[in-house]
This record gives sequence, structure tokens and C-alpha cells, in this order.
Amino acid sequence: MEPEKVVHPFAPVFDEDSRVLILGSLPSVKSREQQFYYGHPQNRFWKMLSACLDGPVLESVEQKEKFLHEHHIALWDVIHSCTIAGSSDASIRDVCANDLNDILGHSQVNMIICNGKAAEKYYRKFQLKQTGIEPVVLPSTSPANAAWSLSRLVEAWKPVLMEGLGKQEVEV
Repeated sequence: MEPEKVVHPFAPVFDEDSRVLILGSLPSVKSREQQFYYGHPQNRFWKMLSACLDGPVLESVEQKEKFLHEHHIALWDVIHSCTIAGSSDASIRDVCANDLNDILGHSQVNMIICNGKAAEKYYRKFQLKQTGIEPVVLPSTSPANAAWSLSRLVEAWKPVLMEGLGKQEVEV
């Protein structure tokens, strides 16, 4: 696949009550086609998030946005534009980062989670100095990270989300 210049095609999801900001690197080809985050059918993000927060199966964009708002989670990506081949994070170059000031200035975000190493790499390079918020880096929910099963992702993500959202985990 030939590299192409891609500009982030949709807005962040957040409101004044958001407490945790989850950052990916850049929407995949499937996400860009669907005009919403984590649109590849094999990406475990929505299943993981729902399992962590004891939520329903999230299918429509409206359900996903509502769920994020109900749980005070903001969602965006580190990269505003770049050159990329398909959805390959390894091929990313010529990065222009998103400005996080609007989200941070109009919310209660005090925790930033990077969904995977690529998000961390570009956040540290372009945004950490600006935000001053050390990120929590969690395993990517991407299908490319096949070594991590859904249950392992939930184990890794849930305690961090609970802490960031100020919720108590219930022992079962």
C-alpha cells in the first residue's frame, strides 16, 4: 500500500465532565471510512471499554458517544495529520500533532491514557511538554496486537480506568 497524506477526519469526543482522556495514534482506514473511533471490526477497544465499565454491547456511534459521556471519558488521537501507508503505525511520518488545549481547558481531565506504544511515542514527542501530564500507557486494542486477548486487555485497562474515573472496583 502506498503512503498517503491523511488529515484526522473527525472531532474529539469530550465534555466539561470528562476526567480521563484516551488517546490513540490516528484512525485506521476502517475508522476513517466509518467517521468514528476504533471502527475496525477486529479492534477490541469498544468491547474492552464496555467490559471494564460493565456496560452493554456498543454498536452505533450514538451508543458509543453516549457511553463515553456517561462515564466521563474523552477520546481523541495524538496525530492531526501525517503520511501513512494504510493503517500501519510503523509507516507514520511527517507528523503534525493535535492541539489538546481545547479538551484540557474545557474538561476535568487529569489522566491521559495512551492506547498503545505509537500513541505514547507521538504524545511524548509533541504534547507532553505542553500538557505536563505524564501518560499512562496501556496495551493497544488494535488487532495488530494479537498477543493480548480481550480478557488480558480488560485486566490491564480496568484498574487504570477505575482510578482515573474515581470509581471503586467491586471484588467478585
